[in-house]
Amino acid sequence: MPLDEQSPPKDRVQQDKPQQGKPDQDREQQHESRRQRARPFVRIGLGLLVLIAVIGGVWYWWSTRNEVGTDDAYTDGFAIGMAPHVNGYIASLDVTDNQFVHRGDPLIHIDPRDYIAARNQAQGALEIAQGQYAGAVYGAAVARKNFPARLAAAQANYASAQANLFKAQTDYQRQIKLPHAATTQQEVDAATANLRAAEAQVAQTQADVHQAEPVEQNIGQSDSLVKQLDGQVKQATAQLAQAELNLGWTVVTAPSDGWVTKRAVEGGSYVQQGQQIMSLVEPDVWITANFKETQLNHMRPGQPVTINVDAYPGLKLRGHVDSVQLGSGAKFTAFPPENATGNFVKIVQRVPVKIVIDSGLDPAIPLPLGISVEPTVTVK
Repeated sequence: MPLDEQSPPKDRVQQDKPQQGKPDQDREQQHESRRQRARPFVRIGLGLLVLIAVIGGVWYWWSTRNEVGTDDAYTDGFAIGMAPHVNGYIASLDVTDNQFVHRGDPLIHIDPRDYIAARNQAQGALEIAQGQYAGAVYGAAVARKNFPARLAAAQANYASAQANLFKAQTDYQRQIKLPHAATTQQEVDAATANLRAAEAQVAQTQADVHQAEPVEQNIGQSDSLVKQLDGQVKQATAQLAQAELNLGWTVVTAPSDGWVTKRAVEGGSYVQQGQQIMSLVEPDVWITANFKETQLNHMRPGQPVTINVDAYPGLKLRGHVDSVQLGSGAKFTAFPPENATGNFVKIVQRVPVKIVIDSGLDPAIPLPLGISVEPTVTVK
């Protein structure tokens, strides 16, 4: 093919260039006109968004202006530490982990045989002491009659001895005054012997009187023995009561309703007095919320509270402020801060607030102690 037929003429090429650029200009003009037409709608949309944001912000401020909340809060309650009063091997374990028990239900049984023997021994000692005490009481009653009677008898014997002495003295005086012809030496000797015997009898009966005179003291001694034995009876009674207590303490029972937690023993284990064997969580649960000190200005007991539980997003609890602790959390730590020494740096303190749950609890949903919650207090 000739070269002239393959390439177009220069004039034709120059004529085609302006025709290709014209559609591009038209498209740009169309886009520009569309943008100009859409610009008012964009402005309106942006204005609506700003208005909605302002209205939402105002509504949120208005609805939450009287609310104070914190995420530093958790469920709280009583966890009773269970410990036996006596030592021994566990004969039976009557509960398992997380079991609900009622007050008085047995938790463990300790082998009672040693404590039964101790109880029987204490019972025998008490019976012996009671017998001795009863004998002392009878002896004191007898002493109140015997000692005065013994004194009276001694005084009577003394009077009789004095009378015999008077007769012996008279006989002796009569014998020594008689002429030798009217008496014999044998009769004089007999009168002398009778006089000495009478004098000895007076001395002996006088000693008996002196011995029998402390009647009140002798009766008091008998009464003291009664008191001593009465003390032994009381001591034996106390020992028996202690033995019965120890025997009763071989069965460890629940002091209240609650759930068994942190069980640390098994059947057959040896437990000692005061050893922590398990804990009992009572059903009464409340909220301990650590609010900042700057949030307490309008907080008062009785104000309503809404509570969100992190573990159960669908559980909505309601309660009220019960009390505000009279001291920050840092005040009751092992080493409270000493702001009077060194360089002081102010730190916003947190104060524990007790919140009582009024409604919303589900018996089918457990509420363990220590889980995170978010309470919101309506302060006005």
